[in-house]
Amino acid sequence: MIIRDYNPGDITEIAELFYGTVHGVCARDYTKEQLNAWAAEDMDRLAWNRSFLEHNTFVAVKSGLIVGFGDMDDTGYLDRLYVHKDYQGQGIATALCDRLEAGLPAGTFTTHASITARAFFEARGYRVFKEQQVRRKGVVLTNYVMKKISYIDIMAAKTLRSVD
Repeated sequence: MIIRDYNPGDITEIAELFYGTVHGVCARDYTKEQLNAWAAEDMDRLAWNRSFLEHNTFVAVKSGLIVGFGDMDDTGYLDRLYVHKDYQGQGIATALCDRLEAGLPAGTFTTHASITARAFFEARGYRVFKEQQVRRKGVVLTNYVMKKISYIDIMAAKTLRSVD
């Protein structure tokens, strides 16, 4: 597997991966109506492409197939992290997340994790700050605002408190 930078030619394959993964993997945690609101077949590919180009975006490729993708903005907000439904449990999300977090070695990382992804992020040291209900196309879905504070920031905060 290789992890490489996103390029606009990836958007069609990413759209298919996103739709298939949400509908295949997240079906145990969300209703069909919620899945359709979250991942519609008619997603705005131009908007996603713009967002990917503005963020640090990587794709994981195995045997010529995109098997995962993820993007993070410069503030440490992890916007999207998805792994192909047929390639779950192979360390792809971990590798993508490692690469994204390495781009911002100090700071707080934040994501809005689905019910399905919550355990993955907790295993990486993210903590739930709040459960929330979000609206997509008029349909309510549950997700979690999760944060991970880097070790460097924890040590800096302790140092600042000891100086006070």
